[in-house]
Amino acid sequence: MSNQYEERLGTDRMLPLIFRMALPAVAAQFVNLLYNIVDRIYIGHIPGIGTEALAGVGVTTSIVILISAFSSIVGAGGAPLAAMALGHGDRERAGRILGNGFVLLVIFTAVTSLLTWIFMEPVLLMTGASEKTLPYAVDYLSVYILGTLFVELSTGLNTFINSQGRPAIAMLSVVIGAVMNIVLDPIFIFVFDMGVKGAALATVISQAVSAFWVVRFLTSQKASLRLEKRYMKLSKQIVMTIIGLGVSPFIMASTESLIGFVLNGSLKHFGDIHVSALAILQSALQFASVPLTGFAQGFIPIVSYNYGHGDTERVKSCFRYVVTIMFSFNFVLMLLMILFPSLVASVFSSNELLIETVSDVLPVFLAGMTIFGLQRACQNMFVALGQAKISIFIALLRKVILLVPLALILPRFTGVMGIYAAEAISDATAAIICTVIFFVSFPKILGKIKGNV
Repeated sequence: MSNQYEERLGTDRMLPLIFRMALPAVAAQFVNLLYNIVDRIYIGHIPGIGTEALAGVGVTTSIVILISAFSSIVGAGGAPLAAMALGHGDRERAGRILGNGFVLLVIFTAVTSLLTWIFMEPVLLMTGASEKTLPYAVDYLSVYILGTLFVELSTGLNTFINSQGRPAIAMLSVVIGAVMNIVLDPIFIFVFDMGVKGAALATVISQAVSAFWVVRFLTSQKASLRLEKRYMKLSKQIVMTIIGLGVSPFIMASTESLIGFVLNGSLKHFGDIHVSALAILQSALQFASVPLTGFAQGFIPIVSYNYGHGDTERVKSCFRYVVTIMFSFNFVLMLLMILFPSLVASVFSSNELLIETVSDVLPVFLAGMTIFGLQRACQNMFVALGQAKISIFIALLRKVILLVPLALILPRFTGVMGIYAAEAISDATAAIICTVIFFVSFPKILGKIKGNV
């Protein structure tokens, strides 16, 4: 297989290259967002039980995020390392990273599925389920975990396709599954009258199709970096390197789960209506964060490849474009949702009390996210440059160091609104600190590779 696609990462004009790599990934993430959004839209409109069912599925979000977060260890940790190896011209190392990553995903599947099944109900109660909403949460999650392997493989390996300079192939793997999910959801939920179980089954089948597409491509002659059995023997050095860089994206993803535990656990004391509202707010948040994740999947291979190749000017050029685009997109989208909160709420529910609740709290909840594009740009640059320690600190800062204490303390003084304000304060503070750290560290990082070239 010709290496022409990956070689373009180091030669093509930067701005067109960024868009050519990023737009398919963004489109894929937008479509992938429909996995959760479509489920919640349909579930929220189930006659008679929509609001309670939406709250039940909402409390499963923390567990679903935690399960999928393990795939980011391989996808967001291993793929940049593979791209760096390709930039160095070390194809064997790149292959070993991919092979070891595949085995890690299988191990993660076994562990997360077993633990989720054993501790399902206690954990759901901890995340905010009530007597009314617990049955819906159990129905959804008990089916969803049957597809854990498909979730891990489709999300964990797809970024390795991007690392080969093949974003269109990576996009199709997500689009195929998401379109199938959109089609199957109403059939299973309403036609077969399966309710939330139907929504979960539609997601499992769709993820299975996506996983098959990804593995099929990576084992085919079309891939320049192939998934091969000879590279699947676990190497301690390779595994630790993947985990070392991947732990930061894992923390970024898994702390979203932690926040679900904290926020839902606090909000349930103010009524199930606030748990339902949070499910909508988290979906609204995904409208910005998911496309930014897709954009990062597009530019990270470019930075990693050129960093491995020793081309500092292309690395700097890529960052200038990336920070401008990510900040602008995020700012405009957050502002629109803050200005029209009732429109956002009405997409997910026709319950007037729920729409009113979301309209009251959404502007507060999303206020800090207006500048969050800065953090996503800088933090993903750290990952692309292999800066594991800094990435880990930043990942912990926003959710663990800031949001958890604030979410527990502020409600004591301001009531339920303090829970929503905690999100805004932590988002804005973390974005500012991350940006400052990056601009101090970036020249030093580039100086190191200049000295090695």
